[in-house]
Amino acid sequence: MDLAKRWRRKPAYYRLEGERNRSTGAVRFPARLPLPTTTAHDWEPYVLSGKGEIYSFAVLRNAATGFEMQTPYPVALVRLDEGPLVEAQLTDCSEEELAIGMRVEMVTRRMKDTGADGLLVYAYKFRPVVE
Repeated sequence: MDLAKRWRRKPAYYRLEGERNRSTGAVRFPARLPLPTTTAHDWEPYVLSGKGEIYSFAVLRNAATGFEMQTPYPVALVRLDEGPLVEAQLTDCSEEELAIGMRVEMVTRRMKDTGADGLLVYAYKFRPVVE
C-alpha cells in the first residue's frame, strides 16, 4: 500500500469527490485525467451528495483476498442523484431487503488493517436511507 498515493486520493474515498465540467455541468466520478478533447481547466472539484438509488446489485459469497469481510456481502451499482454510477459494497442491510430503486446513502467504513505500517484503510460504502 502506497501511503502517499492513498493520502492524495483521500477526498474521493471519504467524501465522494468527483469533478464537474465548468461549461456543461456534467458530473463524473472518480476524478480523472482530462480527455484529449478537454483540458484540466474544463473540470473543477465537485463534492457529490452521497445519495442515490440501487441501479443493480449482487451478493458475493467469497471475500476478496486481503480484505476482512464476512460473507456473504452485497455489492451494488448506485446511481447517484448527480448522475454517475458508483460501484460499492452495501452495509447495514440484509440480502432480503435489497431492491433495485432502493434509496441509499454513502457512509465511511473500515475496510482493512495493513498490519505492520499501522495504516487503517477506510472506504465508502452505501446503506439504505433511514427515513
